[in-house]
Amino acid sequence: MIKHLPLTRPLAVLDLETTGTNPKDDRIVEISVLVVNTDGTQKDHKTRRINPTIPIPAEATAVHTITDDDVRDAPTFKMVAKGIAEFLAGCDLCGFNLKQFDLRVLVAEFARAGVPFDLEGRAVLDLMEIYHHFEKRGLEDAVQFYLGRSHGNAHSAAADVLATTELIDAMLDRYGEEKLPRDLTALARQFSRPVTVDPDGLFSRRDGSITFARTKYRGQSLDDVARRDPGYLDWMLRTDFGLETKRVVREALAQAKAHAPTS
Repeated sequence: MIKHLPLTRPLAVLDLETTGTNPKDDRIVEISVLVVNTDGTQKDHKTRRINPTIPIPAEATAVHTITDDDVRDAPTFKMVAKGIAEFLAGCDLCGFNLKQFDLRVLVAEFARAGVPFDLEGRAVLDLMEIYHHFEKRGLEDAVQFYLGRSHGNAHSAAADVLATTELIDAMLDRYGEEKLPRDLTALARQFSRPVTVDPDGLFSRRDGSITFARTKYRGQSLDDVARRDPGYLDWMLRTDFGLETKRVVREALAQAKAHAPTS
């Protein structure tokens, strides 16, 4: 299935269909995850519908064709969150537009469900970054360009995740080792932007450290700000940031308090 990229850990290729395009507030209606073994063969591929607990707007249904009736009897994300987290445990992650959308939605859903989902130590590979670096278009165009066929059943999570998995080899084969390294961590790093920590995109992670991606403290370590200006983080907890953002802030405040010198 994947011939050109040696893997040191299983690779989970994932795709979501959702109620909309807001990573903070919209919900998953379908998730598909294909896990590739370290030898490049397919280990498992699971797809399931999710009841988002909110109405699916008509404009979202027009994209993925999933209606409220289709998910009425499906489990909520909270009901399956633990199983999904276990299925993804120990895997690096891959997708198309993964960093800017799917991963942010997934992290927000895990936060609402109260299920831990840590990105620390995972390589995160977004094929859209590679594609836009060289060609600048979307998934259906990428399938036509690299695989030489039309992308039938586009916006079905299962079809999208299968196409994304095929694109890994096609891209690596097309550009060669001199442009794309045959090491997942190095490949992810080559096209990496800071990995988003929270669905609000307020924090990012580089080399294990959480830093501000926005606000007046952009580029500064969250732990440093928690020590120097805890009042600013207290203000954040009183404002309209998401649950996961506030969880990250609370942990930083608690850690700063635990390490504060005692009088």
